[in-house]
Formats: sequence, C-alpha cells, structure tokens
Amino acid sequence: MRLGPNAIIPVGTKVVTRCAVRSGQDRFIQPVGTVGVVTKAPLDHRHGYRIRLVNGVDVGLRRNEFVLLGEAQDDVIGLSDASNADFDLHKYIIYKCVIGSQAYGLVDEGSDIDRRGVLLPSADAHWSIFGVPEQLENEPTQECYWELQKFLLLGLKANPNILECMFTPIVEHSTPLADEMLSLRGCFVSKLIYQTYNGYVLSQFKKLGQDVRNRGEIKWKHAMHLIRLLHSGVAALQTGVVPVRVEQHRDKLLAIRRGQMAWDEVEQWRLSLHAQFEESFANCSLPERPDYDRVNAFLVRARRSQVQ
Repeated sequence: MRLGPNAIIPVGTKVVTRCAVRSGQDRFIQPVGTVGVVTKAPLDHRHGYRIRLVNGVDVGLRRNEFVLLGEAQDDVIGLSDASNADFDLHKYIIYKCVIGSQAYGLVDEGSDIDRRGVLLPSADAHWSIFGVPEQLENEPTQECYWELQKFLLLGLKANPNILECMFTPIVEHSTPLADEMLSLRGCFVSKLIYQTYNGYVLSQFKKLGQDVRNRGEIKWKHAMHLIRLLHSGVAALQTGVVPVRVEQHRDKLLAIRRGQMAWDEVEQWRLSLHAQFEESFANCSLPERPDYDRVNAFLVRARRSQVQ
C-alpha cells in the first residue's frame, strides 16, 4: 500500500531523491537516489518539504522530487509491480457490508455509500515475499476492506467501526466463513465498549468545545456521529447487541448535522447520554473482556481453510 500523491509525509520519514539536488547557486550536491530524512513537512501538498541529506545539507524538495525509501526499495527488487500482478486481493473478499448513513437510517441529499468488509487471502499470498496488506482502501468509492486478522483484532478492542460492520443490517456479500464469523459477534461485545466509546467521545467533544471557543464553528457532522456513538454504546451495554440504525433519533441527529441545533443543546444531550452510559456500565452484565479464545480458534480454522 502506497501513500497517495496528496498525503503529507511526516517528519522523520526516510526518503530517496528522484532528481539531482543542487544548491541555490546550481552547485552540485548529491545525485539521484540520495537518501535523506524529512525535517519539516508542509501543511498541505501544494508546498515543499525540508529534507536533510546524508551529507548533512538541508534542501527544499517538492513531493514529486522524492520517494519514500521503502517504496524505492520495492521498486528496485520488483515488489511493487509483481505484487499487483500476481495477487488481485479483491478476489479474496469474504464479507462486504454497508455502514454509514445508509445503515444508520440517516440518509439525506448528498449521502454516499460506505462499503466495508473483510478479505482472507490464500496461504500462498500470505507466504509469498509480497505478503498481504492489513487493509485495502479506495477513497473515491468509499470502500475499505481489512485482512481478517486485523479485522478481528480491532473488533476485540471494541473498535466502533468494526462492531458496526458486524451488526449492520445491510450485508451485500458473505461467504460461509464470514457467516461463521458473524455468528461469533457476541464474542466481541463486552464491558470494554464503555472504555472505548466513552473515552473517544469525551476526547472528541473536548476538541469540539475548543473549536467553538476559538472559531465559533465546528464540524457538525462529526458532532452528530459522536452523539450517535453514545446512543449505540449505551444500548450495547444494556442489550449485548450493537445497534446500527438510529431512526428514532433521526430528526434530532440530522438537525445537528445541518447545524440547526445550538451547541449548548448538543452538549446537554451529550452529558445526558454520558450519565446513561455510567448507569448502564454500573448495572452491566456483559463479560469483562471479549472471548479471545473462540475468536482465535476461528481465525486458525479460517487460515487452515486457505491452505491448498
């Protein structure tokens, strides 16, 4: 998986120059293929980077004038072309579902379709020198597919995105192995949901509050999804099922997304839900932790099924 052309490369990343690097007086410094480290990254892809070369000289380069060291090494030994040619990973998708507004019951004008899922590559793909990525993403089509082990590990950590994939009412494709995985979804529901959901929403609302104070404006869609997440977490602790559809709150949630609800009212709703979360956690009968053993046993069986 390679970073897109508009991705910001973080400070400390090792890179390789794609052009001969010269000083402002056109003095030769280093040839094509010189290794360096990013010392300063821009705020957006339209501006340049500061790169410290192996000879200690700092130079300014545009994104198209260097490549990540790992990508350069892959190109040299042919991994980048061979992996794409030999392994069409999309054929290994065992589960495909829809989450987002379509699944939540919050569709309005402009809503797109967010597809998520799981891929289980063959043993040959795993054992090859190319390996397999932990996830495949296609931003233009709003698709993301996790390799099975990554998907299960995130689910065991009560990752909201993964749990929603397991409980969404909109499933477009599911193999027998995926059906078995879904039959185990109760193994992922535990008191850990309280920590994951509640902690995330608290931290994000703190940032939103800062945005209100500093700029007088926030990302209302994000605020809506945080409230939705709290509703989902409360219900999961109470019932052992992670609800995805939230039609009963549709009007109020959409009012938040459209910026039609005052921030103070949103904040009061959030505080009320946190209180419900605390009460639900105190009275919760869910297990303290997920069922790691059953999930691990399933992963081993799934892996073995791909050995030919």
